[in-house]
Order: sequence, then structure tokens, then C-alpha cells
Amino acid sequence: MVITEPVSVTADGREHPKQPCIHFPENVGELRKIADVIHDEDRLACLHLNHGGAASNPKIIGGPPKAPSVMTCVARQGNVSEALTEQEIHSILDGYESAAQKANQAGFDIIEVQGGHGFLISQFLNGKLNKREDRYGRDRSLFAREALSAIKQGAPDIPCILRISGNEMSPEFGIRQEDLLPLLKLAEEMGIKAIHVGMGNACFSPPWYFHHTSLPEKPQIDALSWVREHTSLSVIVAGRMGRKEKLIKLLDQGLADLVALGRPLLADPDLIEKWKNGRDEEIIYCGYCLQGCLHRMKSGEPLGCNLNPEIGLPELSPTSNPMNVLIAGGGPAGMSAALYMSRRDHKVTLAEKTGHLGGQFALAWQAPGKEKMKEGLDSIKRSVRSSEISILMNRAVDEALIKEIQPDLLVWAVGAVQNIPKIKGLDNQHVMTCMDYYREEKKVKGPRILVIGVGQVGLEITEKLGKEGYDVVAVEIIDQLGGAMEAITKKLALVRIEQLEKVTLMPQTAVKAFKADSVEMEKDGEILSLEPFQSVILASGMLSAPEPDDGIKKSIANIEIIGDADNVKDTFTAVRAGYELACKY
Repeated sequence: MVITEPVSVTADGREHPKQPCIHFPENVGELRKIADVIHDEDRLACLHLNHGGAASNPKIIGGPPKAPSVMTCVARQGNVSEALTEQEIHSILDGYESAAQKANQAGFDIIEVQGGHGFLISQFLNGKLNKREDRYGRDRSLFAREALSAIKQGAPDIPCILRISGNEMSPEFGIRQEDLLPLLKLAEEMGIKAIHVGMGNACFSPPWYFHHTSLPEKPQIDALSWVREHTSLSVIVAGRMGRKEKLIKLLDQGLADLVALGRPLLADPDLIEKWKNGRDEEIIYCGYCLQGCLHRMKSGEPLGCNLNPEIGLPELSPTSNPMNVLIAGGGPAGMSAALYMSRRDHKVTLAEKTGHLGGQFALAWQAPGKEKMKEGLDSIKRSVRSSEISILMNRAVDEALIKEIQPDLLVWAVGAVQNIPKIKGLDNQHVMTCMDYYREEKKVKGPRILVIGVGQVGLEITEKLGKEGYDVVAVEIIDQLGGAMEAITKKLALVRIEQLEKVTLMPQTAVKAFKADSVEMEKDGEILSLEPFQSVILASGMLSAPEPDDGIKKSIANIEIIGDADNVKDTFTAVRAGYELACKY
């Protein structure tokens, strides 16, 4: 079964710029296109219906969100909702009925109703949020009953499943289990076929709603156990289910009857077929990082994946003009270019000057809470090594190698180098770059450590050092910490750092000079003097590595510079650059 993304039943219930809404009559024809594509692949089509309530985005809906009562959605920049009138409630219920009718007319086989995750139905059920004094407050399950009835009225012959949060993971605002029990009972009474169990609350615990990679798995197991104990209906489990051993264990334990996959199918659309056919060694594993998918979707960009640049695009076809290609650099851009150029039947040689593939991506998984990302990196490396690509390790590209390989095209994907700030006395310190630190090429001396630069890498290093017990001061010249880091990842890191007693974050602070007995800094126009540090770690941004030298340029005319070597950004951009280069050739 293929379940669509959440579809808003009315225009005022949308969460993000590209979210579908089916409030117009002509939506039936567009929905039918989706159902037909799914049916053409011999799959069941399920339309997921929702209304965001307080989680709706005011920039998208053109005004304040509407909810059962006045409430603040923390995850939506603290947007304050207005209380729904009964007339507005009835309009939304009409929207549910109309949406169900359209699902039926468009040929969908199943309807999924969003009843959890802190969206509108959950908001009505939640005694912490629903402060109404009318019948929708006295009977908090009334809206859920009427919404399900409206859907049954609109599509009486289509089976329904109900999505819930097994635990909203917000003690202060999340729904209590005693408030969830009436919904489970209602589902049985109204003939719902299955309960689809996720976690979290979109307003108050987004990391759990999106199943961020750094979160523990035990709360999910506990929540599943509780749901299984309190319903006789079939249970679908969702959230970080892209590892076969985990889902088999849950099925064997009887905690779930069906498994839902989302992000793992972005990383590898062939995941299920590979599982079925015992091709586990070919799987590209999702790292649950949210960087290529959620991070882009929230800003209205097309859905993507750090590991799979092909999402939504046609498969690459063999080229009519195969070339001899030499790629300099085995980081994300270089490996991507090698894979996709090879797939187009070019003869590819990948040269990496160090003894390992992965570039900075090989360091990223070492940050706190990112361990699952290593499996994604290992998947890409395994794909490169199992292809027909010729790999040269510990070999930099120079004139001699070009003369030996005689390529038609040189792809310069040598990545980035550390930006070294000009600070008086820095040369007299025990200094290392962030890459020196992660590669353990220099030994950290303590107890006091200064981290210069608190973008994503600096923030992660600061947390790692703090957990190891060092006394850490991290300075950032601007007021924003974490840079363009994915929002949930950043928030989780900052929350964890707040709990580390020996870590001090200093935004809007510049290091001016290192002296024999002190370090001079300027913060908000004020000069500060701090005690000396035993180690200084530079996380002060990266610069594109130097271009090919004149000798190389004279040796080959056709050169493409991609990834960080062209413009320092992120893993997503680097991997996409390799794919786009293959499309060009």
C-alpha cells in the first residue's frame, strides 16, 4: 500500500508551501492521476487526510491558525491560534466529507485519517489544550467521532485506517494516554481497520514526530506495546523502520502487523525488493538525518535525500559518447560523479589522495547522535567499490597521473580546506582544525579548550568535547549558532549542550589576540579577558580547495569543478553535483 503525504481537507489546515489541498471540485482529476500511477504498479492507493489546526502555517493559510482553543504552537515560531467557532468546525467536518467523496471518485482504495501527532483531531482530544466550554469541550472525543462519521458518509465503501501518536513525548502539552483511549475505542466502534502508530507532536516535540536519528528507540517500543494492549485492531508501525532486523523483531514480538516505510525509500526506492531477494549488501541506508528531506520540504523545495539525488527524476540512460573520465577526490561529490558517470557507461577512474573514501562525510557520523549516518556512508562506498570504477587510493591527481590515464574529462572534486582566521598569537597555541580533530591527527590537550566558530561542525565538536568532560568555550562572531543546520538537529544539540555544566557558548564574540597569560575577546563591543586554553580548535568555516594548477590545466582542456571545490555547501549539494554532471555528459 502507498500512502500519500498529508492532504489538507480545507485550505486553512495546511502546514507547508507544497502541501496538497483538495477543496476544489477539479481536485478529483488530479487525485485520479496519483491513484492511477499507484494502481499501474499493482499497489493499493491510500489517501491521508488531515487538518493541521494549531500546527497550520499562517504564512501559507493567510492568517492565524484555528484550533479548539487559543494555544501556541512552539514549533511554528510560537504562532498563536484562534479558537474555532462551531460554524468553522462544521466547515472543517464538511471538508472531511468532501475529501472522502473525492477519494472515492478518484479511485483510492483506502483512506487514512490523521488522529494524532498534535494535529486537529488530537488537539480536540487533548485535555491540556482543549479548554472549550461547549459540547466539543465537554465531550472531547466528539470532533473525532464526527470527523470519522463525515468520512464514512462521504465514502461508505472505502476502508479506513487511523494514524495516532503512541506517545506525543511532551509531558507538558502532549495528549495523555487516558485521553487517547476513547479514540482507540471509537476506532473499534466505527469499523476502522488498523491503527497506524507514530510518535511525537508537531507543535511540541517535532524531533519525535520526525523520528530524528539521535533519539532513543525504547520509547517507541513502549508506546507500541501500550497501543497493542489497548486495541484489538491491526497495528501499523512507523518511524525509523529501515533496518530489517528491527522490523522483524517487532513483528516476531507481535507488536505490529504491518510496517510503514518513508525516508528509507527515499534513500533507496528498491529497498523492499532488495530485502525480498536477499540483496542486503546493495542497500543504501537512510541515516534519519532530515537534512535532504524535511529541511528542504519545509521551505517549499522539492523533496530530496542526501544519499539519493535521483528522487523524482528519470533514470539515467547510457551515453552515446562514452569518455575516459578521471575524478580527483573521493568525497561525496567525487563518489557521486563516479557512480553516475559509470552508470552512463563512461570509463571512470577515481583518485583519492588519502587512504579512505568519504571526505568530510566520513567525519560527520562521529558527531553526537549521528551514528546512523555511518551506514549511509558505508552504503555509498560499497556501491563505488562494487561498480566498474577504477579506484586509486593515496594518489593525488597531478600531471603524471593525467599523462598515465589520458582522460577526456577531469572532474575536480577535491573538497574544501579549513579557513584559518588571522588572530594575533594564534601560531603560539596548540591549534588544530576541525578535520584534524575528527581524524585524531592531533591530540586534544585540556582541561580548557577554545572552539572558534559555532556553525554546525563547531556546535557538534563543542558537544562532543563537553560530554568528554572538557571545559569548553565556543565563540561565534555572529549571533546565530549552528549556521544553516537542519532546525530539529540544531535544537536537539543546543538542548543537550545546555545540560553540560562546563560548556559556554558565546555568540557575537570575536577572538582578538592570544597572550601569554590570557585570551582577549570582544563581545558586543566589550573587551573580555579569559584564562588561557590548552587547545584551540578551528571550526571557522571552510574554503574551496585550490583549483587545478597550471600544469594540470595545460595537460587537459576539459575540466569540471564540482562540490565544495566549486562552492562550499553541504552533502546534499555535493551529491547532487555529481549526479548533475553525469546528466550533462
